[in-house]
Amino acid sequence: MNLTDTRETLLITGINGFIGTNLVEYFSSRYTIYGVDIHQHPKKGVERTVSWDQLDLLPPVDAVIHLAGIAHDTSNKEKGDLYFKVNVGLTGKIYDWFRASGASRFFFFSSIKAAAEKPGEMTLDESVEPSPAGPYGESKRKAEEYILSQQPATNRIGLTQNVYILRPAMIHGPGNKGNLTSLYRYVKSGMPWPLGAFTNQRSFCSIDNLLFVLEKMLSETIPSGIYHLADDECLSTTQLVSSIAGGVGRELKSLAVPVALVKLLAAGGSLLHLPFNKERLRKLTENFIVSNAKLKSALAIPTLPVTAKEGILKTIRSFNR
Repeated sequence: MNLTDTRETLLITGINGFIGTNLVEYFSSRYTIYGVDIHQHPKKGVERTVSWDQLDLLPPVDAVIHLAGIAHDTSNKEKGDLYFKVNVGLTGKIYDWFRASGASRFFFFSSIKAAAEKPGEMTLDESVEPSPAGPYGESKRKAEEYILSQQPATNRIGLTQNVYILRPAMIHGPGNKGNLTSLYRYVKSGMPWPLGAFTNQRSFCSIDNLLFVLEKMLSETIPSGIYHLADDECLSTTQLVSSIAGGVGRELKSLAVPVALVKLLAAGGSLLHLPFNKERLRKLTENFIVSNAKLKSALAIPTLPVTAKEGILKTIRSFNR
C-alpha cells in the first residue's frame, strides 16, 4: 500500500464470491481493500488476500465486512454439520479478531432465513421472533446469537464499535448464479407459464441497492443492530417471470391454470418423485415479504435507488451477456 494513501481500509471475507466481487468493483476506487478467502490469488482492486490462518498478518483496518460462509443449498441435505462449522465457526473467528482490533465497524451478512423459513402471510421485520428451519437458517441464527451475546462491542483501546447484522432477501445481480437462472432458462425455452393464477408476493434484493446501503452505513453513523435488507417493492412469481421475458425479448405466454388443479398435479409429483412437486410449487408460489422500513428510517431515506423490476432486468441482461 502507498504510504501516502489516506483512504479508509476495508477487510472483506469471502472476497471472491458473488457479493465480494461486486463490493471490490464498487469500493476499490475509494477504499483500500484486504481480503480473506480460501483462495489467495491476486484480485484487481485488492491490496492483499490472506487465508483464515493468516489474520494476524493483516494491517489495521477501519471496517470488517463478513461475507464468507456456505450458501443456501436445498439440494444437499448432507451438509448439516458443515453449515454450523463454517457459518458459525468462521463468524466467531472473524468477530473475535474484530473485537481485538482497532476497527470501528463490523458488518455480518446473515440471511432473512435466520428470521424465518416459511413466513406465510407475515411481513418479516426486525421484531419477529426468529424461527429458522434447516441447517442454513439455523446456522446463520447461531452466528447472530454469538455476535449479540457480546454486545456492546469495544475495541482494544476501549472505544465503542458499531456492529451490524444484515439480513438480505434473495440477492441478485450481474455474476449471480442463484435461483433466477432456472427461471431464466425456462422463459428462454419459450414454454408457457402455467402458474398465472397464483398471486404471491416475494421480496428480492438488488445488488445495486445492497451496495448503496453499505456505502451509506460506512460513511454515516447509525445504531448497531439487526437490519433487514430488501427492495422497496415485492413481485409475484408471475411478475418476475414477465420481467425475465422482457429482459430476453420474449412475450410471456401465461396460463391461469386453476390453483386446485396445479396443487393436485404437484401432490402427484411428490408421490412419483417428479421435479414438479409440492415443495417446488411452494417455493414458486409462497409469500415471502421482507420489510426494509427500519433500515430506511435509520438512513433517513424515503426509497432505495433501484426498483425491484429495474434490478431484475439488470440481472437478466447480465445473463444474456
